[in-house]
Amino acid sequence: MADAKVIPFDEDRPRRRMPRRVRSVPAADQVAQEPAAQETVAPAPEPAPAERGDGWDRRIAGGLAFLRRRVTGEYEVDDFGYDKELTDQVLMSLMRPLYDKYFRVEVKGIENIPAKGGALIVANHSGTLPLDGLMLQVAVHDHHPAERHLRLLAADLVFMLPVVNELARKAGHTLACAEDAQRLLEAGELVGVMPEGFKGIGKPFGDRYKLQRFGRGGFVSTALRAGTPIVPCSIVGAEEIYPMVGNAKTLARLLGIPYFPITPTFPWLGPLGAVPLPTKWTIQFGEPIPTDGYAAEAAEDPMLMFNLTDQVREQIQHTLYKLLVQRRSVFF
Repeated sequence: MADAKVIPFDEDRPRRRMPRRVRSVPAADQVAQEPAAQETVAPAPEPAPAERGDGWDRRIAGGLAFLRRRVTGEYEVDDFGYDKELTDQVLMSLMRPLYDKYFRVEVKGIENIPAKGGALIVANHSGTLPLDGLMLQVAVHDHHPAERHLRLLAADLVFMLPVVNELARKAGHTLACAEDAQRLLEAGELVGVMPEGFKGIGKPFGDRYKLQRFGRGGFVSTALRAGTPIVPCSIVGAEEIYPMVGNAKTLARLLGIPYFPITPTFPWLGPLGAVPLPTKWTIQFGEPIPTDGYAAEAAEDPMLMFNLTDQVREQIQHTLYKLLVQRRSVFF
């Protein structure tokens, strides 16, 4: 029997040719760019645990040294009781969360405050409680390139309260009298005054951002005698932290205070009603008004003092209206 012959069935089909893969050769400039495109920026090395430990060690050592100086009395205060170290390391640190996070204060015109030498900052006063003065102090220190300290002139009541009296002295504040203000200005200090006084801070909510009388212009006389510039300052946002809708005058008279505020939350909510509303603040410093060009006897000229006082007041009021128009919301 003859051997069987195997006949393949696909012999008559044309064989499919697989396409050849052509490898493209990149151009020279593309080759030169590829390594650069593939390069990645290496992440910054994290600090070693030893370095982080050294930072904490320095903080702890600094804190212990601070406590030792407080206990042994090895710290300096000036003639007014101002304690710079305590103010920088403790008092300012306590006020910054309120300044940065709660009121979110925006500062404008900080360049109008001199880098050195005496100057008198004149600002509006409002808010039922004098938080505007404290926020103004933080604004000057934290935003001025020279980190200048503001020495506020406070009312007699501040220095009659047991704890507040000591803290005010330590923070650099002093009694609102012409003699102390002139001494500070002549020493090259930055002095702050709010001429409205209790009339401004205790005015009803319906009169918000309407400046009250600026007294007899004593601050102008002090600036003229010291030959220092006057820097107008406008503060927006403080009026709404305690909307004062009433004043219990009889109770205020019994307590010996200028006014007893009644707000939508105080005294109805007790201590909780003393929490200020989280309004958005703006502090703007205006162009300084020079006083060194006047003669020595100019401080005794009542007409000149009246004109300068009115000029400062009008500039502050105009800036307040301008900031209110620009403000989007009380809280944002």
